[in-house]
Amino acid sequence: MIDFFYGHLAMIMFCTVFVLLLLGYPVAFTIGGTAMFFGLIGFGPGFFGLLPLRIWGTMSNFVLLAVPLFIYMGVMLERSGLAEELLETMALVFAKVRGGLAISVVIVGALLGASTGIVGATVVTMGLLSLPTMIKRGYSKTLATGTVAASGTLGQIIPPSIVLVLLGDIMSVPIGDLFIGALIPGIILVLLYIIYISIMAHVKPESAPMVPQEELDKISKSEMRKMVLTSLIPPLFLICSVLGTIFAGIASPTEAAALGAVGATILTVAKGRFTLKTAMEVMTSTTNLTCMVFIILIGATTLGLVFRGLGGDTAVQTLITGLPYGKWGILAIFMGVIFVAGFFLDFFEIVFIFVPILAPIMVKIGVEPLWLAVLIAVNLQTSFLTPPFGFSLFYLKGVAPAGVETVDIYKGIIPFVLIQVIAMTILCFVPEVVTWLPQVVLGN
Repeated sequence: MIDFFYGHLAMIMFCTVFVLLLLGYPVAFTIGGTAMFFGLIGFGPGFFGLLPLRIWGTMSNFVLLAVPLFIYMGVMLERSGLAEELLETMALVFAKVRGGLAISVVIVGALLGASTGIVGATVVTMGLLSLPTMIKRGYSKTLATGTVAASGTLGQIIPPSIVLVLLGDIMSVPIGDLFIGALIPGIILVLLYIIYISIMAHVKPESAPMVPQEELDKISKSEMRKMVLTSLIPPLFLICSVLGTIFAGIASPTEAAALGAVGATILTVAKGRFTLKTAMEVMTSTTNLTCMVFIILIGATTLGLVFRGLGGDTAVQTLITGLPYGKWGILAIFMGVIFVAGFFLDFFEIVFIFVPILAPIMVKIGVEPLWLAVLIAVNLQTSFLTPPFGFSLFYLKGVAPAGVETVDIYKGIIPFVLIQVIAMTILCFVPEVVTWLPQVVLGN
């Protein structure tokens, strides 16, 4: 019994971490504490002599400096009122289209994703502003809640994305390449959402009614043009500034993130919403979120060190490569593991626990790292939508108007989760969707 325990210490440690997380223990301390415990059992205290150097290498990583900068940019833009203006303007632009209000929510979600990348802020903002309006206009609760929840997760795949930054660092893929490679998949996902909404609006017109013409007649064309210009130009300029400098090779992702942080601050000042209180709130939120990310990262570094020291990576590699399904079968199992894990864990936990162990094995059997990273990012989006622990569902339920039940939200997200699975399938069968644009832009 004792020999079995020591012989399978790495797998027992991994299962222990998973169980403790499901029981609700704090992520960072669960990962790091469990790793320390099993490391002491397996090797004694001397094994951790390399740990300070590993942690220092993580904390001094220039690429990861983009994380707090992108978080700052997102939180600052949340205070600028950008989302509110965008939602109001896009709703008017698509008012004559059946399902136009829902389509405007998707487009705003994509723009906010490219501007902020913070799912919680996007879902809460759109839930407060658009969900009551959609329900008041006669939209079905399932379509309205599903659209808001799914659109809020677009920031996970549309660059600049914190998920892509973390995946790029863990998988040793250049962040700029990842941003370029994720652009077309993000656009495809937006188009699939819009196609689904349009089909629903025509098949079941009562689920997505149009805005009455008398309301539209109250706004002149000149007023409409002015609203579009003042609402669209600032976020588009910021997006082009951040992504354009990366794509053109002018700035690294970290430098572009700094540009975005400064641009978000200028935009908030220009809208007259920058105060000392706002600055303090933004910096406090940024510090809290950044500390959470890096404490989890340190815990994951410790877990990875112990797991590899106990021979866990070799055991997993032997198990996976021994499967009689070939590269595609192994990839399907890998994606399935991440998809199922998303029902119980958030994307941080999946990125820091599963990806460092499984991704190197996939690369070793011939899977292209850039394509794999984008595929994982799309897969990770589902972790925000799948019950019982989908964070977008919690965010939306917290701000949903009276009468919207949890079951409405759960039913609403099912089609959008299926759409994300369809998007992953497209990426699998047409990998050029990911690799073509980086080849064109970078000339590889």
